[in-house]
Amino acid sequence: MADRDPVPLPAEVRAKLAELELELSEGDITQKGYEKKRSKLIGAFFPQAPGMDPSMGQERRTPVTPSSSSRYHRRRSSGSRDERYRSDVHTEAVQAALAKHKERKMAVPMPSKRRSLVVQTSMDAYTPPDTSSGSEGEGQGDGDEEEGGDCEEEDGGGGGGTSSSREGSISMEHWISRAIHGTSSTTTTTSSTASSSSSSTRSGGSGAAGGRLADVLAQHVHISAHHHLRHHRPHHHHKTENHSAPPDVTGYTNSTANAATDGIQVERAPGAGTAAQRQTPKYGNAELMETGDGVPVSSRVSAKIQQLVNTLKRPKRPPLREFFVDDFEELLEVQQPDPNQPKAEGAQMVAMRGEQLGVVTNWPPSLEAALQRWGTISPKAPCLTTMDTNGKPLYVLTYGKLWSRSLKVAYNLLHKLGTKQEPLVRPGDRVALVFPNNDPAAFMTAFYGCLLAEVVPVPIEVPLTRKDAGSQQIGFLLGSCGVTVALTSDACHKGLPKSPTGEIPQFKGWPKVLWFVTESKHLSKPPRDWFPHIKDANQDTAYIEYKTCKDGSVLGVTVMRIAMLTHCQALTQSCSYTEAETIVNVLDFKKDVGLWHAVLTSVMNMMHVISIPYALMKVNPLSWIQKVCQYKAKVACVKSRDMHWALVAHRDQRDINLTSLRMLVVADGSNPWSISSCDAFLNVFQSKGLKPEVICPCASSPEALTVALRRPVEEGSTPPGRGVLSMQGLSHGVIRVDSEEKLSVLTLQDVGSVMPGAMMCAVKPEGVPQLCKADEIGEICVCTVATGTSYYGLAGMTKNTFEVFPTSNNGAPISEFPFTRTGLLGFIGPAGLIFVAGKMDGLMVVGGRRHNADDIVATALAVEPMKFVYRGRIAVFSITVLHDERIVVVAEQRPDSTEEDSFQWMSRVLQAIDGIHQVGVYCLALVPSNTLPKTPLGGIHLSETKQLFLEGALHPCNVLMCPHTCVTNLPKPRQKQPEIGPASVMVGNLVSGKRIAQASGRDLGQIEDNDQFLFLSEVLQWRAQTTPDHVLYTLLNSRGTIASSLTCVQLHKRAEKIAGMLAERGHLQDGDHVALVYPPGIDLIVAFYGCLYAGCVPITVRPPHPQNIATTLPTVKMIVEVSRSVCVMTTQLICKLLRSKEASAAVDVRTWPPVMDTDDLPKKKPPLLYKPSNPDTLAYLDFSVSTTGMLAGVKMSHTATSAFCRSIKLQCELYPSREVAICLDPYCGLGFVLWCLCSVYSGHQSILIPPSELEVNPALWLSAVSQYKVRDTFCSYSVMELCTKGLGLQTDSLKSRGLDLSRVRTCVVVAEERPRTALTQSFSKLFKDLGLHPRAVSTSFGCRVNLAICLQPHRLGKLADQGTSGPDPTTVYVDMRALRHDRVRLVERGSPHSLPLMESGKILPGVRIIIANPETKGPMGESHLGEIWVHSGHNASGYFTVYGDEALQSDHFNSRLSFGDTQTVWARTGYLGFLRRTELTDASGERHDALYVVGALEEAMELRGMRYHPIDIETSVIRTHKSITECAVFTWTNLLVVVVELDGSEQEALDLVPLVTNVVLEEHYLIVGVVVVVDIGVIPINSRGEKQRMHLRDGFLADQLDPIYVAYNM
Repeated sequence: MADRDPVPLPAEVRAKLAELELELSEGDITQKGYEKKRSKLIGAFFPQAPGMDPSMGQERRTPVTPSSSSRYHRRRSSGSRDERYRSDVHTEAVQAALAKHKERKMAVPMPSKRRSLVVQTSMDAYTPPDTSSGSEGEGQGDGDEEEGGDCEEEDGGGGGGTSSSREGSISMEHWISRAIHGTSSTTTTTSSTASSSSSSTRSGGSGAAGGRLADVLAQHVHISAHHHLRHHRPHHHHKTENHSAPPDVTGYTNSTANAATDGIQVERAPGAGTAAQRQTPKYGNAELMETGDGVPVSSRVSAKIQQLVNTLKRPKRPPLREFFVDDFEELLEVQQPDPNQPKAEGAQMVAMRGEQLGVVTNWPPSLEAALQRWGTISPKAPCLTTMDTNGKPLYVLTYGKLWSRSLKVAYNLLHKLGTKQEPLVRPGDRVALVFPNNDPAAFMTAFYGCLLAEVVPVPIEVPLTRKDAGSQQIGFLLGSCGVTVALTSDACHKGLPKSPTGEIPQFKGWPKVLWFVTESKHLSKPPRDWFPHIKDANQDTAYIEYKTCKDGSVLGVTVMRIAMLTHCQALTQSCSYTEAETIVNVLDFKKDVGLWHAVLTSVMNMMHVISIPYALMKVNPLSWIQKVCQYKAKVACVKSRDMHWALVAHRDQRDINLTSLRMLVVADGSNPWSISSCDAFLNVFQSKGLKPEVICPCASSPEALTVALRRPVEEGSTPPGRGVLSMQGLSHGVIRVDSEEKLSVLTLQDVGSVMPGAMMCAVKPEGVPQLCKADEIGEICVCTVATGTSYYGLAGMTKNTFEVFPTSNNGAPISEFPFTRTGLLGFIGPAGLIFVAGKMDGLMVVGGRRHNADDIVATALAVEPMKFVYRGRIAVFSITVLHDERIVVVAEQRPDSTEEDSFQWMSRVLQAIDGIHQVGVYCLALVPSNTLPKTPLGGIHLSETKQLFLEGALHPCNVLMCPHTCVTNLPKPRQKQPEIGPASVMVGNLVSGKRIAQASGRDLGQIEDNDQFLFLSEVLQWRAQTTPDHVLYTLLNSRGTIASSLTCVQLHKRAEKIAGMLAERGHLQDGDHVALVYPPGIDLIVAFYGCLYAGCVPITVRPPHPQNIATTLPTVKMIVEVSRSVCVMTTQLICKLLRSKEASAAVDVRTWPPVMDTDDLPKKKPPLLYKPSNPDTLAYLDFSVSTTGMLAGVKMSHTATSAFCRSIKLQCELYPSREVAICLDPYCGLGFVLWCLCSVYSGHQSILIPPSELEVNPALWLSAVSQYKVRDTFCSYSVMELCTKGLGLQTDSLKSRGLDLSRVRTCVVVAEERPRTALTQSFSKLFKDLGLHPRAVSTSFGCRVNLAICLQPHRLGKLADQGTSGPDPTTVYVDMRALRHDRVRLVERGSPHSLPLMESGKILPGVRIIIANPETKGPMGESHLGEIWVHSGHNASGYFTVYGDEALQSDHFNSRLSFGDTQTVWARTGYLGFLRRTELTDASGERHDALYVVGALEEAMELRGMRYHPIDIETSVIRTHKSITECAVFTWTNLLVVVVELDGSEQEALDLVPLVTNVVLEEHYLIVGVVVVVDIGVIPINSRGEKQRMHLRDGFLADQLDPIYVAYNM
């Protein structure tokens, strides 16, 4: 295994192994046979791990070792990977880089995936992981097709056989958890932690690979432990990097860092023999981790997270020194140039001139003239031979035919379109040429027809569907060129998509075009006297070639006739073309090298072109070589891809002879990786007559046409140039020949010298076009007639590209003629040879260093196993996140790769790129094969792929994000200043003229008749006597009809009966606690007053949900126990439920206190009603579960209860004549008070609407409000959300049914959180049509210590003038970044980083508020965020707990300020907020103080020294993708975990990972540690609709969420 000492093999075994390798490399034995025989030979000398399949060779187990295994790989490599990107040196470099990494390898926790997501492939079954090692076929056909390997299905080690698709993920989980939980790393016992909720079966033979991974992890764990425990193993001395102390990503203070690392203990057996060395260290805290409230969890997830934390503790790149200032004082680091980085030192370069363009006397004055000449003097000479897909000649176009047909096309274009007076096409107009790749003859005819008619052809690709990837952009090009006619062939015209009427639809983005078929039979013959006007080449535009930019936009490069002719002459001179030569062309003839050699220059020289279509290459990759032999062709034009394909297939060829070839033009010679194809091709075909000097790479670009071309030379002259350059140097833009560091080098071949008649230089890629130094990489520019002249219709871009005047050091231009930028990066080497190191389009500037996409592709493709991704199906691009470019690699993986294969390949790619390019990859995504958008010739459409990635529509099947390693420019963590004392803060505020933040509601005023009673029970008795028949309560059912109602006297009488029952059946004493478990309704109210009458203390409890007893009943039981209830009162139905079978499964039903049902009450009254004597005794207990999942009960005394009711009565102006609609849960907080108490106190009628009924009928609440003409209504956010979502589309139908909300003056949302501005606004907007006044909606705020602090009823209309109104709620915008530092900075709406906050409502009468510092308890100024403290008559009098936690009690309920007013006793709300004096005045003429609640103190997350509120991060995340319906964030060991609910197909799950990571980085400067994608409804919500983040956290750590996908960001 990876950490075992190798066993020396006896000589005879080594000899046999060598024989085997030879057989394998000769192809006499299959890969699988080789593996089997090899493992047999070696088997005796390697102790096999139990459960390991013996057929698994050593090769399969060691992750990456440049051992003999890589030797045989290399010998076979010609058939196993993309030659275009291959060089053996590079493979070795990658192997070495990975080996280096293995010393300090990353313990990358593997993402977890749900089963349904794993089965994404189309394969019915696949070989289990062990046997797949040899399943690749040796010779393979085309890279885009799947290979039929020679693998027969075989049983895996454990008899798994063909287990259902892709088990890998699950077993991998199992290995990881085993590696972590410290079972011996090679056994295959299933540890209990692995039985993940999503797994059902396990792959049979995963043991061996498991062992391997476990070993790798075993090492990781040791290593991550090293940095802190300095504990070394024998033989493993790790090179410690010489960075300064490793930056700790997990916490910024030492204490947290230590706390996090002390958990890792390395366990050892006492006798440290070999067995002990292999023992994996345990994570101490993986066995018993504690969640938020001290509940131990032992789970896979927590162990993985710990693993992630440890990985992130490895030293990163050294931190950067400088910062750039954002517009706020928060700083982001900016890369400062490293003083040791290489700088260019050479002298200024000198522009290079090419040889003279020698004008030969018989060169034609224009291409049309050449065509006329050959068409008339040698009409029988062959011009073009096309092949069919079987490689047979389809037909031969002679020069005579080409001439006559082109004439015909020219005549018809000018005279047969439109009318005589109004011809459709005139000379100089642009027309589109739409021809398929297999019909060069029709294309040539049309092209020359246009030239003869002096019409400008714009050759484009055939649009296959209406929404083809690039065709929309092509459409924009056609539109801007004013194209109205498209020329096409008959076959192509028939194949275009048609509408039912047979018309060709307009393609997306295209102008309206007339389709014109150019076949002769459709055209009329030109009259005898008609003849085209053939001029000498001039400055008119000859044709427009399209070019796709990096961002996907399409530009048209215009080429003048003189440029076209001069270019043909320059090519003729450099390639020494002669008349009647035969040339084989494999390239696209519509543009670029294919067009220049095989359509233009060939006609100038009367050459014969053999055209090989792409379709034939796919079927027979050797076809072009066969045609070279068959026609004894002198020249061939190919791409490195074609050479590579020929290599793959060359085995079946015996009779190849390439001696006739004098020139092999390699069109993409400017791709730095073409050198390997050229070398490999030469190696194989030299024996078949190929001469080394024949290979001629060339460099070209759409703007500058052919930039450079290696001339075919005579034998024996100087060999071509090579440069072995340091990648490190290149990334800084300098040329350094690499000698010592063999790992990261780029070997370049020259692309020949400057073209005849041209001048060339290299200028700095950015800024002023200044000449480069001799050892600097720059953008190559050329000055010659033979280039494009403009981007059609884009003057500005044209100036920057085609009219460049390079300057020397002193700023003087080097030539009076303009140069054209080629878009190629390179330099002019010794002897005037041109070297190209990359393209401007592929350039990615990361952290100030430049990397080329092609180089990174090459590195990724050199990572073993090479066959893991399809060659050529890999895209590399950069995206900008947080002020820097980030590299993204997207590849298509083979359908048969297992989950752990892909994950391992990904982590190796990351390490290889890091080792060779010293740059981190931000995101690596694997997509199923054949799903990336293609260009017309089958390559990857890069900009479209990038677009899909950014839109979250790529649907990858594997994603690995590494923001922790890449993002090095985060703002500095905030250093906590030593706390300034509260006194200084106060003085500072006074000096700077800032108010201390305090405010109060109005006075409670004079007492009215019912206010004289101290007890609610007395008020009820008084009402029953004075207004017996006044209706207090009306309960509605889901149909909106009255279910029951209650008058004062009815309530009084029923309450008396309950009190009697309690005394008689329950034998209760004064002050006993009674739990009321009722559905929302009248019974609850009756039972409550019954308890008061009996002198008992009621506790209202939400009944268990019949469909969900298992989770809801334990809460009921807990409240009953914690509140020390001596009996439970409820309805008969719930009574049965509490004793049901389901209930006994959830809780111990025997320990319930006595349960009484109140459905049939006794007839007789109690002897006399209880009269409480002391108003400070308990009236009731209020229990509620907070957002952090804590159950807290508060004590409400009779005094507080009466004061509370009185305060609400004043604020809301409640009188017996009023009606109020209440749609709230009546179990705790303000909801309970409004439902049960206020009507009795104030005498108004309450219309009760149970929120649960809205699920049946969402319109219930609003219809009731409309029907009863209610002016005041109260609801919760969940009700508001239900209405917004459920009725959003029905407003019109509701209006037609007469729903009218115009009478509503106040609609108050009862909440204990920051107001949900977006929801209230959308609610107001939505129902504005139904008459809802936009100012009617407002919010309230309460908490545990004071159930209602603010409540804002608005008064609209006349009442507003009578001084009773509160001002409108105000919304302010604060800077989110300042808020993280606890500062409040107001900004304009819409400014960046602004956060809208809505006032929480008007402060209730009798309430005083102050903002205090939660740590020092000093008062704070208005511009600071602090804890809201409250002083009021209706504060609760303390927590009711079994534990009697006195310290907490006094801190929360009896706090005093440490400075200033130290006498007043305050209650701490536990919420952060701020006060702001507004411009508005309230009834008394005072300025109105608005309270803004920002969030709960215990929910806030301290990250990087700043305070974050989960809701802000969640809002950003929800906005990123339409499929994210809900989000919750929490931290675990200082990692940010983001859980998102996905509303869409599971295929979209992985799209969300990069989007979530990006948005949190951009908007919050935080790195997400874990992204969890779950189903809708997984994020738990409490009765008030608040997210229960801590429950979610515990569920996640205990592995109970059944997530669709969990991504661990590196």
